[in-house]
Amino acid sequence: MKKNPTLNLKLLIIGVLFISIAGGIIGSLISTKIQSGNLANELIKEYYDIENAVLVSPHSLRKRMDKKDTNYILVDLRSPQEYQREHIKTAINIPAYINPDTSAYNEVERITQAFQKLPKDKEIIVYCYSIPCMTGRKIGKMLADHGVYVKSLGIGWNEWRYFWRLWNHEHEWSLTKVEDYIEKGTVSESSDSADYISPCTEGDFDC
Repeated sequence: MKKNPTLNLKLLIIGVLFISIAGGIIGSLISTKIQSGNLANELIKEYYDIENAVLVSPHSLRKRMDKKDTNYILVDLRSPQEYQREHIKTAINIPAYINPDTSAYNEVERITQAFQKLPKDKEIIVYCYSIPCMTGRKIGKMLADHGVYVKSLGIGWNEWRYFWRLWNHEHEWSLTKVEDYIEKGTVSESSDSADYISPCTEGDFDC
């Protein structure tokens, strides 16, 4: 049987093309995998950079209170009524709520101006109702849009007041009690940096 040179040449060309295409696909998959790994690592790094830049550990805040640290200002974003009833020790009130059921997110000028009046040389830490509460995030975004940058307490009022053992170290449970880290009243007596005065006072029902 005679060999067909043309056929052999065609088969050779097809083989070379197949190997080239297959090699390209494999190389592309390997490259994509490497790039995906690098991208994942970059995203992980970015996540922790953001977490550490924004979130403040409640445990570290409590320790700072114990040391009488005055290099921070803690801001309670809840309604004036809730703040007056009880709030975290040293906190001032710049409410993002008119009352417990009504937000004041539209009062951008009032809120931003109140934060702009705070000392520039101190760390500003905000907190709202609970860990999943979006108030701190929304106000933080609002302030950032106006050139004011605040940090966020890693927990909210509910966790601080009612879940003390959740975030304190076990050996500290018998050494500390939440009552020593909460206050009552319109403005915290220990926060001499607070020049924001709540628009609501005891007995006001239209606030």
